[in-house]
Amino acid sequence: MKKETSNELTREQKAEIEALASLREEEIDTSDIPEILDWADARRGLLYRPVKKQITLRLDADVVAWFRANAPNGRGYQTEMNRVLRAHAARASKRV
Repeated sequence: MKKETSNELTREQKAEIEALASLREEEIDTSDIPEILDWADARRGLLYRPVKKQITLRLDADVVAWFRANAPNGRGYQTEMNRVLRAHAARASKRV
């Protein structure tokens, strides 16, 4: 049986959100949130994945062939092309 989903909030959900939004900072119960005291092992951007945009791009056949030939099992060549383009853009931005 397929469960129906909706992006619309129910009246109850809207009422709960409004009630929470009206609370003052001091009234919010944060006792169930664990306090992190040691940030030594924290790493920024660990879960960040840039948004990808699908495009059509015309490249020289020999360039595509080189990236495909140098990719493990012929896979991941587009990821490598993206990495090279990103590195170039970063270097070019520093020169400006």
